[in-house]
Amino acid sequence: MESLTERLKNSDIIYLADTSDLNVETINNLRRLCFRRNVTMEVVKNTLLKKAMEKCEKNLEPLYEVLKGSTSLMLSDTGNVPAKLIKEFRKARKLEKPLLKAAYIEEAVFIGNDQLDTLANIKSKEELVGDLIGLLQSPVQNVLSQLKSGGNTIAGVVKTLSEREES
Repeated sequence: MESLTERLKNSDIIYLADTSDLNVETINNLRRLCFRRNVTMEVVKNTLLKKAMEKCEKNLEPLYEVLKGSTSLMLSDTGNVPAKLIKEFRKARKLEKPLLKAAYIEEAVFIGNDQLDTLANIKSKEELVGDLIGLLQSPVQNVLSQLKSGGNTIAGVVKTLSEREES
């Protein structure tokens, strides 16, 4: 239990899924896909998982209500990867499972399979940083293009900008 508690403590992305009724071959295919996407997945007993959650120093209490039936724990470094993985797996195999029971993403809690699309559309930190860099580069690129169109002179930039304001 201590290793499970430690893994929960060190993870900001926790997904709980229902994988009941999936045969061994299907579960193994899901595990392989998880491994390729850097998601750890394991089937855990609900009582053990609840005890580990209680000890991990995070407020995971809202997740307790979904600890019924078969529960697979999925841990990831990227918030949207497990959701995309579940959607892709179900679509490729024309299955209804795994079902999302709940997710904990950096202190936000999502309960129910109807949250899967929302979670899949959450941008990762890397995507947000990329968007921010793109926004920051945009003004610089505008100034550079103005310099190029104005003959690389300050007078040319002023002329181009004044023409732009007139139109």
